[in-house]
Amino acid sequence: MPGTSDRCEHFDSIRDVAPVTDGCQECLALGEPWTQLRICLTCGHVGCCEDSPHAHALQHYNDTGHPMISSLERGESWGWCYVHARYFDPMPMPLPRRRSALARFFGRLRTR
Repeated sequence: MPGTSDRCEHFDSIRDVAPVTDGCQECLALGEPWTQLRICLTCGHVGCCEDSPHAHALQHYNDTGHPMISSLERGESWGWCYVHARYFDPMPMPLPRRRSALARFFGRLRTR
C-alpha cells in the first residue's frame, strides 16, 4: 500500500475544493440512497461510492476525466487515483471534509 512518500503525477490536478453538496449530487436529485461519499479533488463534485447502487463518483470520473478522489467519510484520510488504480493512505496533503450536521443547520438558518 502506498504511503506518504509515494507520489502520483495526478496530485498536480488536486485543487483546494470544498464539497459542492452535503450528499451525492445525483442521488439527491433522484431521491436515491447512497452508501458512502467521495469528493472529486479537482472540482468538489460529491458522488457515491462504487458500493452504492449508482456509483456516481466513478460516473463523474468517466464523464470528466478528473483523476483523483478522496473519501468524505469521517476518520478516513485516503485518496484514489482512477487513472493508475492507486490507493494512497494517508494522502500527503489536507483533504476536504463534510460539514458537520450543526454547521449545515446554521448554514440553512443564514440562508433564510
